[in-house]
Amino acid sequence: MPQLPAPAYPAEVRARLEADAKEVIDRYPDSRSALLPLLHLVQSEEGYVSRTGMALCAELLGLTTAEVTAVATFYTMYRRKPSGDYQVGVCTNTLCAVMGGDAIFDRLKQHLGVGNNETTEDGKVTLEHIECNAACDFAPVVMVNWEFFDNQTPESATQLVDDLIAGRTVEPTRGAPLCSYKETARILAGFPDQRPGAVEATGGAGPASLVGLRLAKGEEPHPKVVAPRGEQARDDAPQQTSASDPDHPAGPAAEEGE
Repeated sequence: MPQLPAPAYPAEVRARLEADAKEVIDRYPDSRSALLPLLHLVQSEEGYVSRTGMALCAELLGLTTAEVTAVATFYTMYRRKPSGDYQVGVCTNTLCAVMGGDAIFDRLKQHLGVGNNETTEDGKVTLEHIECNAACDFAPVVMVNWEFFDNQTPESATQLVDDLIAGRTVEPTRGAPLCSYKETARILAGFPDQRPGAVEATGGAGPASLVGLRLAKGEEPHPKVVAPRGEQARDDAPQQTSASDPDHPAGPAAEEGE
């Protein structure tokens, strides 16, 4: 059975989206390169990437709807169905899971009465498990509309979603102030972030990452490896390959022509 054409945006909405889309497309020498930000743009209108939004992207970029759909279904940041004002993502990758991410995710599923990628009946919160967000030194991490809430517990995460549903102000651990998912999508489309303090906000690395950086720079002594009783502890500083693996010696790659 052939699929019905996608419904059209109201005239005033389409005119506004076309004007914004032109601004985005003009940033690129090849118009099709604007597809990712345009998908964020249409997502900022409806809170998800609808068939109407994909049809508009295809029309403005001279692509087929199949090409647009292929991209929209590949990236998990594009929603394919209506979702909540707040996307609550619990990292369940290795370190966060070990530190309690799985327990947080299970608690929130039970507390909210939803499963993965499902939305509460009031339309406030969509819950999902997410992969690593490069914040392992703050594990376990919860993200709300891509802002960090670090060092969470089942109890603190439960309080977080309760505050979101109740409309109480919540502040990320670091980074910019929290905004709605639609506002986040517009920022990801490349439009100015209007949140107070957003320009100055940073999501800096935590102590564990900074220690590793100082070690790499030689600003701190390398740790000693604990040795079995009766043996001498060794320095754990990086070694040349031939020293660390005598059976497979290797030196620097020879320059061409030597």
